[in-house]
Amino acid sequence: MSSAIRTEKLTKRFRRLTALDGLDLDVPENAIYALVGPNGAGKTTAIKLLMNILRPSSGRAQVLGMDSREIAGKALTTVGYVSENQELPGWMRVRAFLDYLRPFYPTWDRTLENELVKQFDLPLDRKLRDLSRGMRMKAALAGSLAFRPRLIVLDEPFSGLDPLVRDELIESLLDRAAEATVLISSHDLAEIESFASHVGYLDQGRLRFAEEMTALAGRFREVELTLATPAALPEKLPATWMQASASAASVQFIESRFDPERTSSEIRQVFGEPRNIAFAPMSLRSIFLAMARTGRGLEQKGQERR
Repeated sequence: MSSAIRTEKLTKRFRRLTALDGLDLDVPENAIYALVGPNGAGKTTAIKLLMNILRPSSGRAQVLGMDSREIAGKALTTVGYVSENQELPGWMRVRAFLDYLRPFYPTWDRTLENELVKQFDLPLDRKLRDLSRGMRMKAALAGSLAFRPRLIVLDEPFSGLDPLVRDELIESLLDRAAEATVLISSHDLAEIESFASHVGYLDQGRLRFAEEMTALAGRFREVELTLATPAALPEKLPATWMQASASAASVQFIESRFDPERTSSEIRQVFGEPRNIAFAPMSLRSIFLAMARTGRGLEQKGQERR
């Protein structure tokens, strides 16, 4: 499968701060790719580098086959970009705003424009500055979808919006997903989990992992064991077990490479024959919390050794 976006060792430094550190990202064509992570993780910096708003300190990025540093002018007619803090001409009315954008895009679809206006219930005769934040986001998204871009890039589009508006924006994205690649950054994991096909997790400027959403959900399980007698945790446990704890005759841990047969076999090797084994799927938020806590624990151990 070809890539809509590919980066190699993409890095951005602001004096002594490294905001993005050697990002290797591969976004397949027609994916809905979620770039997630805590605030300050480097998500917005990465998107600004891809959109040629910032220049990289080192490394490179390709967007729709173009070097990201060449994205300007006509190249932008294939990319729809909406940012959380995007400034709109507040003095313009919604109708004038769409009229203004239309000539810049040879592929602008008036029928689709009318559909988006109706779907978003946009008040064409009101000035942009008089709209709610959610309605302004709808206007910006309508202007970024009406020309049927090959790539849709959204930077924290759901931040601060009420659930109904978020649902409407997600619905419009899914309607367009068949004909475009979507890259969306967000720290709202519950929303992302409902529709993304791929996910990449950024933390402290580094990509911790990237994979298909179904694969990620499939390999993580919360595990709870009931043992015949109380047991302490051995010092050495399988490397894929995270956050193991024990109390009385109960043991809990998170399996990060779940396979029913292999995991059950490892449990019996460590604890013998348990009375009961329970495997529970995990939400995206729970997975990320587990990885973040495990990462901090390893970092603290490394500091103690030094």
